[in-house]
Amino acid sequence: MSEIALAAVDLGASSGRVMLGRVGHDRLELTQVNRFRNGPVRLPDGLYWDILGLYQDILEGLRSANRKAPDLAGLAIDTWAVDYGLLDTGGALVGNPRHYRDPRTDAVVDQVQQRVSAADLYAANGLQHLPFNTHYQFAAEPTLAGRRALLIPDLLGYWLTGAQITEQTNASTTGLLNAVTGDWDTALIDRLGLPTDLLAPVVAPGHTIGELTAAVRADTGIDRPLTLTTVGSHDTASAVVSVPAETENFAYISCGTWGLVGVELDAPVLTGAGRHANFTNERGVDGTFRYLRNVMGLWILSETLRIWRLRGRTPTLPDLLEQAAQVPSGGPTFDPDAPEFLAPGDMPARITDACRVAGQREPRTQAGIVRCILDSLAVTFAARIEDAARLSGRTVDVVHVVGGGSLNTLLCQLIADATGRDVVAGPVEATALGNILVQARTNGVLAGDLWELRRHLRAATETVTYRPRVTAAG
Repeated sequence: MSEIALAAVDLGASSGRVMLGRVGHDRLELTQVNRFRNGPVRLPDGLYWDILGLYQDILEGLRSANRKAPDLAGLAIDTWAVDYGLLDTGGALVGNPRHYRDPRTDAVVDQVQQRVSAADLYAANGLQHLPFNTHYQFAAEPTLAGRRALLIPDLLGYWLTGAQITEQTNASTTGLLNAVTGDWDTALIDRLGLPTDLLAPVVAPGHTIGELTAAVRADTGIDRPLTLTTVGSHDTASAVVSVPAETENFAYISCGTWGLVGVELDAPVLTGAGRHANFTNERGVDGTFRYLRNVMGLWILSETLRIWRLRGRTPTLPDLLEQAAQVPSGGPTFDPDAPEFLAPGDMPARITDACRVAGQREPRTQAGIVRCILDSLAVTFAARIEDAARLSGRTVDVVHVVGGGSLNTLLCQLIADATGRDVVAGPVEATALGNILVQARTNGVLAGDLWELRRHLRAATETVTYRPRVTAAG
C-alpha cells in the first residue's frame, strides 16, 4: 500500500475535531471535516462532559470523512487525560463523565494519601500530584462495585467497536499504572481498595482494536470494514510524536488549554527530587516517557476572554495581542499553577488579586492583563524547562512549541526571551498529525521509529523559529 486515508478523532478540552489525513511515502496532508464545541456542563451537583453529544459529533465527522474519502481505511481517537465513564455489568453507561475541574476530589485527597503515602504513590506510578488524577476521582465515586471504568478515548472506542481496552499513554495518567512495567499496578490498586475488575486491559499504541460495528457503519454510511487502532490516545502523547526535533536535546511545550512542558526520555525518573518538583512520568509512543510538568496554560487567557464577553466587553484576541505586545516588559507576573486558577470563574479579578498580594503593580487594562498572563506563562515555562533538564540530566538546546499556542507569536517570542533558547513553533495540528502518523505506521504505509516519523513530518510541515532577544542589560 503506497497511500492511505485515515481519520483522526482529536478531542480537546474546549473543542473537538475529526480530521481526514492522507499519508504516503512523500505525502502528509490534513483536512478538517468536522469541528465542534466542547467544554464543561455545569449542573446543580457539579461539572460534567457532554459525552453523548461528543459521540454524535464524532459520528457526523466519520460521515463527512467517508463522503470525502471513499477509500477511508481506519481511524484512531485521542483526547484529554484522566477522565472516564463508568459502565455497568451489561456495558451500559452509568452517567455522564465528570469534568476534571469539578471540585469533588478536594475532600478525598487526604483520605487517599492516608491509605498510600504521596512518596509511595510516586514510587509506584511516577505521577505528579494533581487533585483530579483518576485515582482521586475514583475515591470520590459513590460506588465502584460492579463497574468498569473506561477512559474517554477508550469509552468512545468501545461504542464504535464493542472492544473494552485501556490505551497505555492515557492509562499512565490515572495514577494506577506502574511506571516501570507499563501495566496496571495490582498491588497499588489493592492498597487503594479498588475493585480488581474495574480497569480494562492495557494496550500500547500501534495495535488494531477492531472494526466498526455493523450498527455504527450503518449510522455513518460506511459500507466496508473500517478498523480502529491505538495511537497515543492521551492528546499530549500524540502531540509529542509530532515535535519536529532532529536530536534528543530538545524540550517541548504542548501548548493549548494546558501547557505540558518537558523532555522525552527512554526511562522514568522516580527520584525524590522529581516528586518534590511535581514532575510526572507519562508514557509516550514507542516506550518513551514524557517527563513533564503540567502548567495551567492558555486556559487562563480563554477564561479571561469569556468573563469579559459576559460583561459586554468584546475584544478580539488579535487586537489584544497586538496591544499587549506594546506593553513594556518587566511588568507584574503571577503563578499560573496556583489553585485559584484551576476552576472556571473571574480570572481578571484573580489575576489582579494575585499581583496585589505579591506586592506587585496590578494590571489595570485589558492589554495589561493579557500581557501579564503571557509573561507569567513564559516565565513559568522557562522555569519548568530548567527543572526538566536538571532533574533528568538531559541537555536542552532548543524548545519546540506545538499546538494552538504555536500561533501566538507574542507568547513564542516571550518564551524564547525567558529561556534564552531558540523556540521552534509548529506544527499547530501536532496532535492530529501524531495520531495520523502512528496510524499510518500501524497500517504499513510508513515504517521506522519515532525519529523516522519525525523526519517524514519535517518534510511536510512548516515551522517558525523565534530567537531570544538581547536586552540592553544583557
